[in-house]
This record gives sequence, C-alpha cells and structure tokens, in this order.
Amino acid sequence: WLTWNPYTTQIEPHDYMAELFDALVRLNSILIDLARDLWGYISLGYFKQRLASGEVGSSTVPHKVNPIDFENAEGNLGLANAVLTHLAQKLPVSRWQRDLTDSTVLRNMGVGFGYSQIAYQSLIKGLDKLEIDQQRIQADLSDAWEVLAEPIQTVMRKYNVPEPYEQLKALTRGHAITAQRLHEFIRNLEIPDEAKLRLLELTPTSYTGNAAEQARGIK
Repeated sequence: WLTWNPYTTQIEPHDYMAELFDALVRLNSILIDLARDLWGYISLGYFKQRLASGEVGSSTVPHKVNPIDFENAEGNLGLANAVLTHLAQKLPVSRWQRDLTDSTVLRNMGVGFGYSQIAYQSLIKGLDKLEIDQQRIQADLSDAWEVLAEPIQTVMRKYNVPEPYEQLKALTRGHAITAQRLHEFIRNLEIPDEAKLRLLELTPTSYTGNAAEQARGIK
C-alpha cells in the first residue's frame, strides 16, 4: 500500500508493487498449468465442450470444437506474466534513487492486469462449457489394471512378503497387465486367503484409496 516511507530520501521504492506483481505471476503460472491440463484432458476425450451457438470450430473440420478458451487464457496469462515479471524486477531498482525509468515502466502496469483479466474471463468461459465424458474415462480406467499394483504392494508389506516393490516392478513394468495375470499373481502370494479374496475383488474402478476423503477435505 502507498504510505510514507521514512527510510528513503528521493523516491518511493515500489517494493509493495513488486510483491504484488510477483504474487500475481505465481497465481497466473498456476492457472497456465490448469489451462494446459484441461486442454490435455479435452484432447484425451475426458471432457467434452458444449458448442456455443454460432461458434466456428475448425475451417476444415466443421464438427470439431477447439479448446479455444483455454488456449486464449494460456496465451494471455503468458503475456501478463512477461509484463508483470519485468515490473517486479525493474521497479525496486533505481540509480541512486534518481532515474525516471520507473515512470515509463509504470505506464504498462495496466497492461499486465488487463491481460490477466482477459485470461480469467476466458478460463471461466471455458470451464462453463465443460462436460465430463464418463464413458470415455470408464473405458480407459477399466483397462488400467496396473493401478492395482499399489494396494497389492501395501498388503504384501503388511504380511512381510519379501521385496514387494521389486516383485510388482517385475510384473508390471514394460508388460501389458490384464485381470487374469494380476489375479494369478495374487493367488500365488503367501498371504492369508482372506487378504487374497479382498485383493481379488478389487477392480480399477472400485479402488480409489482415500481419494474421496482427500477431495472432500479441499477447502
């Protein structure tokens, strides 16, 4: 905030501005990561986008719906960070507190905020269009039996089975994992039958660990 600074003799050193701009750059960087992740999930088919009336998807593929809002957000966040990073690095520096380069640079403060605002609006617009494609996610997950390596390894450790990590590594790394292959591995483990039964009942879609608890704990 702007207040009297008794420890400077010439100009206001703009330290508070640098802190603000650095904080905004960190926020924008997180949102760039979000925009890229959502772009990727759309490409994988995990998210579908509702088509807005009159919106053009592709010049050659009319049915295609491009993730343009997230691309727009990513681009504008990058521009905002370029401006804000320079402001944060430049403003605290002044030759003997006498040069006027800060006056020139400060005229672009609104540019950084403006690009950020455009990006935030694009992200919100894109998020509002998203729909989860549960069938696509279910199909991918149903074939991913390797995700059960984690609970199997945990149970092996519980019953002191030697080298659980190494055994699962040999089973899963570089190999196509099927239900049959995984079940055969479980049946050959030297653990109680009750534990084997619990592991055999697991499927990639039913095993979630404590993910639900962690998700509900987000504030």
